[in-house]
Amino acid sequence: MSRLKKIREIRIHREGTDTLIISFILLLAVNAAVFYYIGHNVLSYVIAGVSVVCYLLMINFFRCPIRRFQGETFKTVVAPADGTVVVVEEVDEYEYFHDRRLMVSIFMSPLNVHANRYPVEGRIKKVGHQKGRFQKAWLPKASTENERSMVVIETPDGIEVMARQIAGAMARRIVTYAETGEDCYIDEHMGFIKFGSRVDVYLPIGAEVLVDLGDKTVGNETVIAKLK
Repeated sequence: MSRLKKIREIRIHREGTDTLIISFILLLAVNAAVFYYIGHNVLSYVIAGVSVVCYLLMINFFRCPIRRFQGETFKTVVAPADGTVVVVEEVDEYEYFHDRRLMVSIFMSPLNVHANRYPVEGRIKKVGHQKGRFQKAWLPKASTENERSMVVIETPDGIEVMARQIAGAMARRIVTYAETGEDCYIDEHMGFIKFGSRVDVYLPIGAEVLVDLGDKTVGNETVIAKLK
């Protein structure tokens, strides 16, 4: 497989461009109306301050740092998201594998970067989307009951790894860029989840997990496991 990587250099994620433009126009219009009708007083300055803070939080949410993985990618599983490890355990996976798997789950708070990246390199075997509920993303049943998207990747040596994007209580939109049959690479964007969520990675039994519960991960930088 070619090592040429299709890297998108994104500082503000493209999923946030329209939202940020529309929000800026609306906030500008609201503040202009406030200053026009009530003038320069404490209330108008408070509204202006709140507007600025809200807009900065939105920019923070849609930020997308440019990152390059510096290590060896062969048999390496890299964190697909920024966040906190909330699950490391063996589970029965019934949606695709129908067998026992090691699951590593990373929860993303609204303050984390929400761009998701491919955890391994290989070829995309299957992409699927399942409608569901919008429960709190850190609950164990969120993996099987919440709105979710599935990306199955076969590594160059034939090992299958699944990454599952899961919506949370606030998340109402999951974007997945993966397409069946394409090659994928560490450093590439797999998708985006808006406003709080988690990503589960399903590994074969025997993989060496390198993170523990409560560990913080950095997407495309933290090595979470090594494949046997």
